[in-house]
Amino acid sequence: MCGITAFSGKEDALPFLLQGLSKLEYRGYDSAGVTLVDNNSLFTLKTKGRLQNLIDQLDHDAPTGLVGIGHTRWATHGIPSNLNSHPHTNNNNTISLVHNGIIENYRDLKEKLLAQGYTFKSETDSEVVVHLLDFYYHGNMIEALKKVINQIQGSYALCIVSTLEPDTVYVTKKDSPLVLGKSEHASFGASDIPALLDYTKDVYFIEDYEIARLCKDKITFYNIDGNEIYKKITHIPYDSEAAQKDGYDTFMLKEIHEQPHAISETLRGRIENKERIILPELDVLKSRFKTFNKAYFIACGTAYHACLSGANILERLTGIPTSTQAASEFRYGDPIIDEKTLCIFV
Repeated sequence: MCGITAFSGKEDALPFLLQGLSKLEYRGYDSAGVTLVDNNSLFTLKTKGRLQNLIDQLDHDAPTGLVGIGHTRWATHGIPSNLNSHPHTNNNNTISLVHNGIIENYRDLKEKLLAQGYTFKSETDSEVVVHLLDFYYHGNMIEALKKVINQIQGSYALCIVSTLEPDTVYVTKKDSPLVLGKSEHASFGASDIPALLDYTKDVYFIEDYEIARLCKDKITFYNIDGNEIYKKITHIPYDSEAAQKDGYDTFMLKEIHEQPHAISETLRGRIENKERIILPELDVLKSRFKTFNKAYFIACGTAYHACLSGANILERLTGIPTSTQAASEFRYGDPIIDEKTLCIFV
């Protein structure tokens, strides 16, 4: 559930990008980054870990820029690391993008791009998209995006900046959330409404395969054929705190109703053909699993309660005696464990 922010305006982009990412922290993430267009060059900084790590670095080394994009990443392809964090840039550092979603055919596309001489710095599916844009760009980003959209399969919300068109952010989406906003001095983009509300309450919702061009004085919309279209403004009549509740009376009620979506988002990229769950990180346990003679689930709070159910399921399916312990008790107790004990920390 990555978080995305985008800005093109008459003021410094960084304050909006960072406040927006902070309002999207609820989506969960393992790294954060920004790209700013500064004097017709791209400045990109990204860090593993909390958003505050990025903010601390920017306090020491942050250029000004009127156009930029930001991202908080939830790892799907590639471990959490600085290199796998977003934004991703092309080889000559003229195009940068952030991506929320999964590119399902990225392996095939990567092989074709490698054959064309492109080099990859990360393990992500997202980096394929920026190199595709580079491959198809011949002076018109809309035309390049049309070709990229026809090539990639899966889900995506994309925000793109470039030194080739330094005053503009291009965005498009399919099956991933993206909302746009406009004020007198800027155009904005984000994964969710709360990231926008301190700057504007007038927003646009774009449909799948539509493209938008964000400039400081206007937003222009296009269909998949590249033809300009009209979009209606929606006025949001409540503040950012109410928006975070999404119309529910309490955050708890909102989170209860979000559980099906949250589960599907958590498993995105892990399900093949809608029926097989893929967890390659567990491959190392295949040869050892039959050697375990007991298992522990270790967690706190609501995770502990989830583990009570998980332990029951694991024991029933495998025949391995399984128990759940509160992390505080497990840490300071004296559990009996050896090489035949499986410990699952949640």
